[in-house]
Amino acid sequence: MSLEGRARSILAAERVALNFLQRLSGIATLTRRFVEKAGPFGVQVLDTRKTAPTLRVLEKYAVLCGGGSNHRFGLFDRILIKDNHRAAWSRHGAGGLGGAVKEARARFPRHIIEIEVENEDELEQVLPAKPDWIMLDNMPPARLERCVALARGRCKIEASGGVTLDTIEAVARTGVDAVSIGALTHSAPAADFSLEFQPGAGRDG
Repeated sequence: MSLEGRARSILAAERVALNFLQRLSGIATLTRRFVEKAGPFGVQVLDTRKTAPTLRVLEKYAVLCGGGSNHRFGLFDRILIKDNHRAAWSRHGAGGLGGAVKEARARFPRHIIEIEVENEDELEQVLPAKPDWIMLDNMPPARLERCVALARGRCKIEASGGVTLDTIEAVARTGVDAVSIGALTHSAPAADFSLEFQPGAGRDG
């Protein structure tokens, strides 16, 4: 891109502008690499809430620019029952993991309800409660395939946990609907951009 303006103004804004451009372009580029590998299998690439403080909207926009999809923006737009919630529920709630889904549905009927499971037994516990999504956490491809077969037609399935560019295709082949990848925003390498003045440019050149 080309910029024209007062040298003092351009130099004053240079580093801040490049910092944003490098970080966000790095996120978009990494997302695109995941999308290119998962796309042929019809699998969505999702981001997470693992974003830099105050930059969530920008970083999630960068994911969209790379062809990915946004997961929830905060605790307000989707109910996601994860390991710590499950541990608390096991001490104070009733009805097992399915009971947690039913309670969330009763309290927040307009929200998407998603719950994390760690094995086939837990999956079978929650399926009768009809969550909208089930997150399969840190499962190898063979187990993902078994879980997808159990849940087929009953809810959507998200794989999560340590998925890399080397493993995304094997995960996508299992038939999951989406893969969430925290590394899109918390570990994307910055793109390499610099600002260079062009000799002789400008109104006086």
